[in-house]
Amino acid sequence: MGVSGYAVRAEGVVKRYGGKRGGKRGSGEKRALDGFDLAVRPATVHGLLGPNGAGKTTAVRALSTLLRLDGGRAEVAGLDVAREPRRVRTRIGLTGQYAAVDEILTGRQNLEMFGRLFRLGGAHARRRAAELLEQFDLCDAADSGVKGYSGGMRRRLDLAASVILAPRVLFLDEPTTGLDPRGRGEVWGSVRRLVADGTTVLLTTQYLEEADRLASRITVIDRGRAIADDTPDGLKNRVGGDRIEVVAGETADLPAVVKVMERVAGAGPVVSDEVARRVHTQVTDRVGALTEVARTLQDERIEIEDIGLRRPSLDDVFLSLTGHRTKTLEEEVAV
Repeated sequence: MGVSGYAVRAEGVVKRYGGKRGGKRGSGEKRALDGFDLAVRPATVHGLLGPNGAGKTTAVRALSTLLRLDGGRAEVAGLDVAREPRRVRTRIGLTGQYAAVDEILTGRQNLEMFGRLFRLGGAHARRRAAELLEQFDLCDAADSGVKGYSGGMRRRLDLAASVILAPRVLFLDEPTTGLDPRGRGEVWGSVRRLVADGTTVLLTTQYLEEADRLASRITVIDRGRAIADDTPDGLKNRVGGDRIEVVAGETADLPAVVKVMERVAGAGPVVSDEVARRVHTQVTDRVGALTEVARTLQDERIEIEDIGLRRPSLDDVFLSLTGHRTKTLEEEVAV
């Protein structure tokens, strides 16, 4: 941890591709990071949320010393990334978007091999492999070929390999890409255990649910800049409080539902979606407003399909901040 009190700190970080180097932008220059700021507290999961091309992977590669900064300053685990890259590498772990384990070897052999690559002695590498197999719940498959592992098991093995040296900071770059819900759940459990043991995790993801479930704080990145930074609940509160949502039985009933909502629950604008037959509005008295709307709709014999209270989601936040939505876990599984 640095003097700032943060495990990871970035201030005005710039990373350019193409064009001329120097103070002015070249004609063909693209800034993957354009004054990027980040502050990550120790022993937490900090989510870096954004769509493809927002700069998430570039940020991880720059902070983990794989890319040189073209501007700004970054500190990881108390060390300056630009001035002390070799020392930074001794304090971090990195897991990319795809598992980097050897399919021919067993899980145990993979971890022992990584241990030797990290210059652990033979006995030490074997002991560390055994510890990690237990920590990541891989003991039953330890001596089986990785080729037969499920996607979730491979990612957990990849995570185990990333923490051979018990790093202070672990960078996870979209670690659950391509996994089914069960595999994601297995990886999430492993990440939570690492943080409970004191590891700081910077998690990049384009999945709203993943950031919501794992991260205690989230930075939203778009076009190379951090455009918001808060807790998940804090981000949700930016787009308003609780809402009543009513789904009309028929499209023709929408105007009547809107009138009831305006008259009974109107703490904010009433929004109508004709395609989904959905009407919603912000409320302050959650239960009272819900009860009154339901009673009025029934008294006026307006047919509805559904009614309920709803909190803003990270999808709502993302849409309000960037003007477009990002991919959900369900959409990824469908693909």
